[in-house]
Amino acid sequence: MKLQTHIQLTPENNQIDYESKVLLLGSCFTENIGGKLEYFKFQNLQNPFGIIFNPVSILGLVERAIRNEYFTEADIFQKEENWYCFEVHSSISSESEAIFLTKLNNTLQQFKEYLSVASHIVLTCGTAWVYRYNTTGLLVANCHKVAQKEFSKELLSVETISASLEKTIALIKEVNPHAMVITTVSPVRHSKDGMIENARSKAHLITALHQVVDRDEGIRYFPSYEIMMDELRDYRFYRQDMLHPNETAIQIIWEKFRGVWIASETETLQKEIDTIQKGLEHRPFNPESASHKEFLDNLQKKISVLQKRVSHVTFSK
Repeated sequence: MKLQTHIQLTPENNQIDYESKVLLLGSCFTENIGGKLEYFKFQNLQNPFGIIFNPVSILGLVERAIRNEYFTEADIFQKEENWYCFEVHSSISSESEAIFLTKLNNTLQQFKEYLSVASHIVLTCGTAWVYRYNTTGLLVANCHKVAQKEFSKELLSVETISASLEKTIALIKEVNPHAMVITTVSPVRHSKDGMIENARSKAHLITALHQVVDRDEGIRYFPSYEIMMDELRDYRFYRQDMLHPNETAIQIIWEKFRGVWIASETETLQKEIDTIQKGLEHRPFNPESASHKEFLDNLQKKISVLQKRVSHVTFSK
């Protein structure tokens, strides 16, 4: 008896290996996949400006980086004791205006450099609902808890999303014509918008993404949202908030992603790294015991051997 329906997936060409450089941009689900890449020590850069939920804001940051449009005093504002920018996440802030601008522009430079060398770029769209700051008329990436009356809420049209994605990809191709772009829709449900509104939002994103994928053979779509909604259609795969995928769901989606996008020849190295990671997480009853010291010596030898094979790999205790 079959108790699940399964989405048919096949391995792609140009897969990710330990020479690849992966850039991940978008919603919080970006960090779930990015976290797995980080754990297994693939080269990656995740959301340098924090979580970005909508495709228009992703476009804005890509355009800034590629056009060298550095942040200025006009792009930031002070709220209480901190400085913020409507184009980035609240995790990027500072008590000092000068330090904040320096941080933004240093990150922008790092972002541009990685855009130009990334072998794979993963774009994860979270929502089509956006907020427009009434004072400037610009769409924001994050409201930073500024009073709701200062914004107008709107649903991005399929055409606007599609155009934003196409422009984002075109800009990337200007500096990195050989990058593989992988698109996906976040399976996280945005209940604050309302469940019907969330469904409308995801429908707009999916339709727009497929319009772009269908027109460009160099773009791929990975069905994160569909795996969650169809294969994992049970609340046991959600966190307690019933909105975010739990660790089991994330692991299942990662395994699907790995089967499509991670080169099979990396499996042995992944297993070795997994063994080291679990060793580093081990907490002994007696840290001073001879057996534990021998365990640490053996673990360090494994790390040294691995680092001779893959020089960029580092571990932290």
